[in-house]
This record gives sequence, structure tokens and C-alpha cells, in this order.
Amino acid sequence: MTEAIVPEPPVAAASPSVTDALHPISTAYRRYALTLLVVVYSLNFLDRQIVNILAESIKEELHLQDWQIGMMQGLAFAIFYTTLGIPIARLAERGNRPWIIGTAIAAWSGFTMLCGLSTNFIQLVLARIGVSIGEAGCSPPSHSLIADYTPREKRSSALAIYSLGTPIGSLLGMALGGVIADLWGWRAAFLIAGAPGIVVALIAAFTLIEPRNRLKADLAARQAAGPSIMDAVRELSTKKTFWLMAFAASLLAFQGYASNAFIGSFYFRNHTAELAGLAADFGMKPKGFLGLALGLIGGTAGVFGTWFGGMLADRLGRRDLRWHVTMPAIATSIAIPFYILGIMHPSGTAALFLLTIPTLCNTMWYGPIYGSVQSLVKPETRTTAAALILFIINIIGLGGGPTFLGWLSDFMAKTGGLGVAEGLRAAMIINAFTLLGSVGLFLWARRTIREEMVS
Repeated sequence: MTEAIVPEPPVAAASPSVTDALHPISTAYRRYALTLLVVVYSLNFLDRQIVNILAESIKEELHLQDWQIGMMQGLAFAIFYTTLGIPIARLAERGNRPWIIGTAIAAWSGFTMLCGLSTNFIQLVLARIGVSIGEAGCSPPSHSLIADYTPREKRSSALAIYSLGTPIGSLLGMALGGVIADLWGWRAAFLIAGAPGIVVALIAAFTLIEPRNRLKADLAARQAAGPSIMDAVRELSTKKTFWLMAFAASLLAFQGYASNAFIGSFYFRNHTAELAGLAADFGMKPKGFLGLALGLIGGTAGVFGTWFGGMLADRLGRRDLRWHVTMPAIATSIAIPFYILGIMHPSGTAALFLLTIPTLCNTMWYGPIYGSVQSLVKPETRTTAAALILFIINIIGLGGGPTFLGWLSDFMAKTGGLGVAEGLRAAMIINAFTLLGSVGLFLWARRTIREEMVS
């Protein structure tokens, strides 16, 4: 698909950028800070996603239904994760963001370890809620810090690099979770996953720089006052592009979180014998093998897709800003048929490789969308904008996706008479069609994105 090169319209005058007002920060430090934030976000997703490979073991030991698995991973987690994101973002607009991030890491890591001590569904849900409360303090202040460190023309790449934490954390969660569960059980996997975060929390709190401490006096005064929440909402209410991107990304997250929540269960139920044989060929047990396979294949594709999406968006976006939404639309269109084919394929090995393509395609939106959001608003509204788009994405995607798929799986298995294996397969195929709505919304956002950029 070829885009005509259209001259950019004049961009509205922006408020002075925080980056412009900083005393010089070395390139080496910026790289260090971004690397550390990638580690932080990787731990965020490791602790969030490790439950995916452990779900079937937890279900068997605690005698749960699929809807309970979906609720534990989705709705119960998302309600607190999303609702607390905005007040934490408001605090981060004025407060010390490194300290907020460090406190958040310590909180979610501790609650991850408590998941391993749970003996029933209620205890496990409460521990997962604790994880969600901690993780609410990660991305909004991190997005804002990265935007303050980075000029506009490089923000998609910088936020894409930060977003590498999603596939890296998912890779580690699936791989380590499966191996540790085979060796010592699912409880040990939670305990080991949470431990490193305590150390990283201290490193983040004491070594990340708060850019506001280096602002010029006039900008410091304006930043300290900051816009009210209603000012921020009013600013965003005029940005049609923001809402179109937010809901497009939400539908992607709806399908993605749902699929990730049940992908381990899908293989254990539909490819049981083949999975056991493949694991034996490598001298492993099924959970360890599947976790490692899903982690390596999916994680590698996700890392490449995230990096490539950010790099391509920055490069093409210099010619035409519409590529920031055109590219995710194209990538999502490619993902849909490969996902359905992978879920339908009778071979588990073939399914693993076919599902690599949608994993790659469905991570290409992180950099261009998160980067565009940071450029659609004034610098002092960036943290709130990040929190609001994350609120929308996670309440719809994380809250709704796994919960809906769990309910649909139970419905197809019982009322539909398909059984637990084919019922889950059918539910995953039906759920994939939500991606068509995402494609349409991304293309709709092409109409307004160029005119609405301000910083």
C-alpha cells in the first residue's frame, strides 16, 4: 500500500517542551534511563502475564471454571489497575516520578509473591488486585518521563523501546513460569517472579532523574501549578484522533489479552499428546516446554514487531503523520487470517509458528500510538493523557477480553455442546473478529491526526 507524500500542515504552537528547558543530560544517561525503564516494564508484564502459563494448574488445584480464570486475569485485575491509573498520573504531574515508579514496583512485586501463598479463589483474586494496584503506577509516569527526555521526532521509537517490556516480560513469564512450575509447582513460580522487583524498585527510585528538578524557573512555576483534571479532559475532548486511537487499541487489547490468558490452556486441551511428545523429545515436561516455546517464539516476534513498528512510524511519519495510524491498520489486517488459521490448524507445531505472525503484527502499534498521544497534548498534560489512554485500553481490553473469552468458552463447551477443548477453540476464533473494528478506527483517525498534533 503506497501513501502519497502530502505536505504537513502548520502545527499549532506548543507550550515550551520540558526537554527544551532541561540542563544538558548526557546521551549515555538517557540510554541508561530508557534501559532501566524497559527492565521495569518487563517485570511489570512478567508479574502480570506469568499466570497465563500457570492457569491450567491453578484451575485444577483450586477447582475453578474458565470464567473464574478469565475474571482473575481480566476484570478483577483491570478495575483497580485502570481506576487508580488516573489519580496516580495526577500525582505524577506534580510529584517525583522516579519515587512513584519505585514504590509501584515494590508493591506489585510483593503482591505477586503473595499469589503463591493463596489457597482459594478469593485469596488469589485479592492478591491479583494488589498486583494491579502496584502496576497502575508504572506506565503513566514512565511515558511522561520518556517524553520529557525525548524530542518529538524520536518519541515513537523511544516509547516503542519502552514497550519492548511487553513481549520481553511475556516471554520471561511464560518461559520461567512453565519451567519453574514443572520443577517446584505454580506457587514457587509466583514467589520467584516477584523477588527481583524489590531490588529494581530501589535502583529506579534512586538513579532515575526527575527532569522537573532541572527546569527553568518560569517553566517550573507553570509545571508546578499544572492543569486540573478537568482542564486535561477538556483538552483531550477536542482531540478526535486520541479517542479513535484509544478505542482502536482497546479492541486490539481485548483480543490480545483474551488470547494470552487462555493460550496455554488451548494447547494443553487441544494438542495434549503432541505437546507431551515434543516435550519428551527435548527432555522436558509439557508446562516447561510450552512456556519456553511460547515465550521464545512469541517474545522474539513481539520484540521485533514493537521495535520495527516504532522505527517505521518515526521514519514514515516524517513524511506523513498519517502513517502513525495507517501502519497499525495494515499490520492488524494481516494478523487476522493468520491468527484464525493458527487456532484452527490440527498441528500444534504449525499453530505455534502461524501464531507468531499475528504476535508480530499486533505489537507494531505500541510506538506509533503511544508516541502520538504524547504529541497530541501539551507537555504538562502528557502523564494524564498516557493514564487516560491506558485506562481505556485496559478497562476494555484487559478487563473485558479475558472475562468475555472465559465466559464464551464455558458457553460453547456446555450450552454449545463442544466440550472444553473445542469450546475454547471456537471462542478464540469468534473473539478474533473484534480486530476488524480496530482496523476501521485506525483508518478513521487518518482524517484528523495531522491537524491535531501540538507538541
